[in-house]
Amino acid sequence: MELDERKLKILQAIIRNYLETGEPVGSRTISKYTDLNLSSATIRNEMADLEELGYILQPHTSAGRIPSDKGYRLYVDHMMDEKKKELDHREKELDEFKDFLDKKVDKIDTLLQNMAKILAANTNYAAMISGPQYHRNKLKFVQLSIVSGEQLLCVVVLDGNVIKNRIVDISDELNDEDVLKLNILLNSSLTGLSVEEINIAVMQKMTSQAGKLADVLRKILEVIGESIAEEGEPHIYTSGATNFFRYPELSDSARASELISILEEKQQLTHLIKNSEEDNMEIQVYIGNETPVQTMKDCSVVTATYELEDGMKGTIGVIGPKRMDYEKVVETLKTVKEQLDTIYKK
Repeated sequence: MELDERKLKILQAIIRNYLETGEPVGSRTISKYTDLNLSSATIRNEMADLEELGYILQPHTSAGRIPSDKGYRLYVDHMMDEKKKELDHREKELDEFKDFLDKKVDKIDTLLQNMAKILAANTNYAAMISGPQYHRNKLKFVQLSIVSGEQLLCVVVLDGNVIKNRIVDISDELNDEDVLKLNILLNSSLTGLSVEEINIAVMQKMTSQAGKLADVLRKILEVIGESIAEEGEPHIYTSGATNFFRYPELSDSARASELISILEEKQQLTHLIKNSEEDNMEIQVYIGNETPVQTMKDCSVVTATYELEDGMKGTIGVIGPKRMDYEKVVETLKTVKEQLDTIYKK
């Protein structure tokens, strides 16, 4: 059933009031909040219809109503654009945010951790950012060098110019000719292959060609495989876990501890990141049970996938109550995406 204009306005008023106060909304509040000039009795009837349709619900201990996940979804999809706020103030906030992000940093991990902190501070919610990954992890180049009589340095270069340096322990000393032979064999056999394509058949063929260097080659192949495989799990930077305590619906000890644990351990966040990147949408809003992480069913999560040149991708996310300021979060995430692109190009 499509909502008529009156029901839409009442639902909109309920959601906006609840976003601001966090308290269940009654008919008397709505009668003052809207421009409909309706009696409390008429508004109660409309609220009963909205509840029957699943857009609002009534907490057991209150006469007021709060939005349901379905109500939030309608608000995010169709009604948010109508919300008029202090645009000049919002633009000023975003300009300050851009200035912070544009400050020079020397390391990418420092940049991303700073971004997570300022994102959490700017929104008053929890924030997460995953480091950029190349989603077609293929071997581009391998370079072996002698470090000592018992060690080789193995430099593994993946597509996207991701570089991994590893030390390989060896039992027999190698000469320059041996290392040259191994370099030629590795690059002629493995360049352009993913970790899945470096299978037993490929490895057996290479070890047979390696002759007396077969044992060393097996160790090198193991190191190369580990270097490629470890790129499959993103490094995740988080901040703002204590912001959960700002919101009564998330701040009881059991729920808050569970949410903080998710941010600290980060394993469950990888499901969120993979789901966000697979959706291929600029901005993705998950409300309640829509969230891939079921322990976040009492939250809303807004994510954005940033994509850099050469197929490098990562995810930015904001986690907060279902009554979060969606407009502010979406605009802030768009700003972070733009700034990441600018910074990487620099």
